[in-house]
Amino acid sequence: MSLQEKIEELRQRTLGELLTVTDEKTLNDLRTVMLGKKGELTEILKGMKDLANEERPIVGAIANAFRDEFGKAIEQRKQELAEVALNQALQSETLDVTLPGKKQHQGTRHILTQTQEEIEEIFLGMGYEIVDGYEVETDHYNFERMNLPKDHPARDMQDTFYITNEILLRTHTSPMQARTMDSHDFSKGGLRMIAPGRVYRRDTDDATHSHQFHQIEGLVVDKNITMADLKGTLDLVMKKMFGQERKLRWRPSYFPFTEPSVEVDISCFKCGGKGCNVCKHTGWIEILGAGMVHPNVLEMSGLDSTVYSGFAFGLGQERIAMLRYGINDIRGFYQGDIRFLEQFGK
Repeated sequence: MSLQEKIEELRQRTLGELLTVTDEKTLNDLRTVMLGKKGELTEILKGMKDLANEERPIVGAIANAFRDEFGKAIEQRKQELAEVALNQALQSETLDVTLPGKKQHQGTRHILTQTQEEIEEIFLGMGYEIVDGYEVETDHYNFERMNLPKDHPARDMQDTFYITNEILLRTHTSPMQARTMDSHDFSKGGLRMIAPGRVYRRDTDDATHSHQFHQIEGLVVDKNITMADLKGTLDLVMKKMFGQERKLRWRPSYFPFTEPSVEVDISCFKCGGKGCNVCKHTGWIEILGAGMVHPNVLEMSGLDSTVYSGFAFGLGQERIAMLRYGINDIRGFYQGDIRFLEQFGK
């Protein structure tokens, strides 16, 4: 039997076997048996070494035609088997068109994002600009420009993560106050800004502390700015956030970048000042720190502190949200638990 006859016999037999295949695995096995490196066609073609030179192209063309035909036949059979399997599956399943569809859960903005946006809207309505900044800062802007020279003891309260001796993760958004004062043209008017963002401190994570949290710091610098302007601004903001019946209490404090400095408390929104577990039975809740901008901070920005004055304040988004919504563990903001987050969806 010649090689051409052997290939034709293999062709007829193979195409016949394809019709009996009922699953894809058997189909792939048949391809290997016929066309693989050790397949029947390969064995037949080993005899080409004994052919005359003029016969070899003829046999090669017949073999290639068989490969193409067999490959197409396999793909066709694979499609037929897939259609059979689909029809069987459809016939064996019933579909109740009266069943309700699956509910698609829609995501919402994070509660901290909602809190930030609400605070930003209040300040935008008061003519403030919103300034975004760098989370990786220099020691110069993070500490020194905030009146915290090297080895200043107040740095211990803001121990942070250092990348190099001079590059660190910012401990507050105050560096953007200095950067904005440097770039602002005070000949065209005063500066009113807030700087929201994530900050970092080397702190132990517990129910009320985290190594990262969010701050919104504000700054106003102009001529004839007084403590009365600071009190009026914060009184308006806190009442918008916690209710018009809220009262503010001002206590002397210390911050290196403000003088004088104050801690601001609001009357408890749960008990109205009578004393409860939220306010630790004092009637007041500490809410933020503030003060008049220290003359050194102004002078380092090239401003004459005898002409210009200003006030600054800083509040934590987490603290605002925890107080407003009765959240007792700060870690809930960062753990990504849908059961926690979906309570505050809007």
